[in-house]
Amino acid sequence: MKQQRLSSIELKMFLDTKVREYNQPEFIKNDPISIPHLFAKRQDIEIAGLFAATLAWGQRVTIINNCRRLLGWMDNDPYNFILHHQASDLKPFLEFRHRTFNATDTLYFIEFLKWFYSAHQSLEQAFMVDSKDETIENGLIRFRNLFFSLPDYPTRTEKHIATPERKSACKRLVMYLRWMVRNDNTGVDFGIWKTIKPTQLVCPCDVHVERVARKLKLIKRKQTDWLTALELTANLRKLDADDPVKYDFALFGLGLEKY
Repeated sequence: MKQQRLSSIELKMFLDTKVREYNQPEFIKNDPISIPHLFAKRQDIEIAGLFAATLAWGQRVTIINNCRRLLGWMDNDPYNFILHHQASDLKPFLEFRHRTFNATDTLYFIEFLKWFYSAHQSLEQAFMVDSKDETIENGLIRFRNLFFSLPDYPTRTEKHIATPERKSACKRLVMYLRWMVRNDNTGVDFGIWKTIKPTQLVCPCDVHVERVARKLKLIKRKQTDWLTALELTANLRKLDADDPVKYDFALFGLGLEKY
């Protein structure tokens, strides 16, 4: 589509059309969200989704293959594995690597998840926000602080859990929250978390989304950081106040189309 200046009404109509096009089950198979879709149990979806979102950088085929390998070592029963594994069961994970995410990071994720699920039923409780909060910002900060609350955590793993406190756009974690929170009955996002509201979600700013959003004048801020993600989300709320992050589908899809 040739670049042009769209009115707010035209922009909404255009992006709504693209949401309907990409927010479909066909979208799933080539996307990291296919990994949690392998499961039906709530906790399995949460665990598989967290790993898939954390590893979601690089080629999508590689992301999906590495996630499948990781979960295969958990006997494709991640919640049961997390709670009941023995030390000897962790040996295969010593070989795991995805880009800069290595065995040390993997083992600490498993350690944290075992500690957390031993006391809680759902990972949603780690991201809790006040109902009056405008966005998920405080939930992201809460999660990171909780994640690194275990003694002697590996400092190298800090780079894999972003936080707004360090101005990060947190694109992988806010994508994970989209998966868990949004529910529009199309079969893509899961909608299994109910205390966080879709209105509180923040749009992921990956390279495709950012490029298209700038072209459509939805982002003016020059750098890409947490404030940029908030700026984009605020502009998307003008198009749909109840479900602004549904436009992640449209912007990402347009990016794939080389819009």
